[in-house]
Amino acid sequence: MAPAPSNGSGWPADVLIVEDDPIIALDFEDRLLGFGVTGVRTVGSVTQALDAIAKRTPDFALLDVELIRETSFVIAERLIALKVPFVFVTGYGAEARIPPELAGRPRLQKPCSSDALEAALQARAAN
Repeated sequence: MAPAPSNGSGWPADVLIVEDDPIIALDFEDRLLGFGVTGVRTVGSVTQALDAIAKRTPDFALLDVELIRETSFVIAERLIALKVPFVFVTGYGAEARIPPELAGRPRLQKPCSSDALEAALQARAAN
């Protein structure tokens, strides 16, 4: 797969954060902007995420596995269809219930370090 579009700095130009906790979402957004990502959009539900993707396909996404009363797996499937790299983000570690067809996708453990987040962005072309 070709590298995801970049803003010229090597970072993705548009990152979609799907996170239902506003404090965690703001933390991710602040860190991404600090790395040099120029466009960050944050949504808190499956419906909002699918709408955001339909309006503009992101270059990369961070997907909280467990959203309020729903999971992000349908979002992951949509991103796979569009060939958009993403990383699952979960506080559940190895016990996160990720379907077998998605289990091989990259994953970050919450809370994640800035180094781990940065590494996930750098590895996005391999997704």
